[in-house]
Amino acid sequence: MTQRLWVRCTHDRHAPAILAILNDAIVNSTALYDYQPRNADNMRSWFDAKLRGGYPVIGVEDSAGELLGFASYGAFRAYPAYKYTMEHSVYVRTDQRGKGLGLQLMQAIIEEARLNDVHALVGAIDAANAGSIALHERLGFKSVGLMPQVGFKFGRWLDLALYQLLLPTPAKPVDG
Repeated sequence: MTQRLWVRCTHDRHAPAILAILNDAIVNSTALYDYQPRNADNMRSWFDAKLRGGYPVIGVEDSAGELLGFASYGAFRAYPAYKYTMEHSVYVRTDQRGKGLGLQLMQAIIEEARLNDVHALVGAIDAANAGSIALHERLGFKSVGLMPQVGFKFGRWLDLALYQLLLPTPAKPVDG
């Protein structure tokens, strides 16, 4: 079994690998509803937003320091009352899928959310992505909605499934 190292991803060290993983998902799947691959400037903005928001980017590297996958979360919506709700994402390099890494990354991001007083994690998943839906359900996420035909990619309409996990945090939520 390959040794895996959990890391906090940084722009300087991980941006090219994250960019490659995201661009593969954009070009070859409906995991992201983007059309065009992202570029280095997009990665700078993405990491800057994560840093400003205090949002984690957790990665897993192999023994050679190659990024195998990553997980993160960020604001669900830009209104103050949503401050305890985050939308998460998990991406695994194509050659590493089916090896349990997605599950481990999901568990790590859920734990990170608990530690940071997140109350609700939301996953917005292409409804045809049975593997991601099964993973979320395995971890206790519940289906909370289906938005039919909200995306259009690869010449077809895409349905977006919303999954949510409620956490017992924060202990004392506050307004403002």
